[in-house]
Amino acid sequence: MEVQNPQYKEFVASIFQQAPFIADLGAELTDFGPGWCQSQLAITPRHLQHGGVIHAGVQATLADHTSGAAATTMLKPGQYVLTAEFKINLLWAAVGEKLVCRAQVLKAGRSLIFVEAEVFAVSAEKQTPVSKMSATMSVLENR
Repeated sequence: MEVQNPQYKEFVASIFQQAPFIADLGAELTDFGPGWCQSQLAITPRHLQHGGVIHAGVQATLADHTSGAAATTMLKPGQYVLTAEFKINLLWAAVGEKLVCRAQVLKAGRSLIFVEAEVFAVSAEKQTPVSKMSATMSVLENR
């Protein structure tokens, strides 16, 4: 994957720092590079659904935002992405101390970027895959 924006590192970091909902959720950027991004989320009671497992919406939000950050590494200066579509498969009931998400760009086009993300529940250093997302990101120009 070829980087087209020399300031992509600052731009990707700002996606996590400046998104109020992501900050409120508690998601953190942990690592990234050209075409990929990794994030994590420490689980608290507010992230659980009524049955005590991590809410599907929390998993989807973490995967979506991490996918957008991975896509952002492929942009030219003056561009940004918005999610056009995603599908998430919930593989297991998510239980753990934190979630870790890794997103990978599979195809970066001029107007669409296709990304896959995997979410893992981590408990006592054991990682269990709990969801997988496929997402299409629309490439837009700053106005």
